[in-house]
Amino acid sequence: MRKIILASLFLLMVSGVSLKAQESNTYERYGSTLNLGLGVGGYSGYYGYIGRALPVFNINYELSVARSFTLAPFATFYTYRDGYYRETVIPVGLKGTFYFDGLLRANSNWDFYLAGSLGFAFVKSYWDEGHQGGTVLHTASPLFIDVHIGTEYHLNERIGIFLDLSTGVSTLGLAIH
Repeated sequence: MRKIILASLFLLMVSGVSLKAQESNTYERYGSTLNLGLGVGGYSGYYGYIGRALPVFNINYELSVARSFTLAPFATFYTYRDGYYRETVIPVGLKGTFYFDGLLRANSNWDFYLAGSLGFAFVKSYWDEGHQGGTVLHTASPLFIDVHIGTEYHLNERIGIFLDLSTGVSTLGLAIH
């Protein structure tokens, strides 16, 4: 329920942005960006499968949809091992991002954004060969919704570094424009 409320607030904020604020940043282009991130998953969302934070790898490619708005198909990967039990989870989905640099009148080296992502987690769980196994209870739904807030600093026209804080996976990474 909390995620639905946060996603609704995000949509309300995006829809309430004035066009005049957006026009102050018309020289900047968003999209056509490959983002590669390493991070840590939290206890919510698809990480509810194991109930603790893990290192993850995330990749997405942003496509420009409208001024200051992108959509990015993404894939994330993590694997977990506990004794004889192993689990691999690959969440995939779509992330919608609204850049509000114009509202903040930010320097062109900086991007600031709010985003929401929707996806599905593919899970493969198994016991090592020769082990009888046991019962593994999964409490998380394979469907998930995450809310993000983040920033990117452009080192030059082609490369940037970003920090994406999220209710699912928070990452630090490299943006290739």
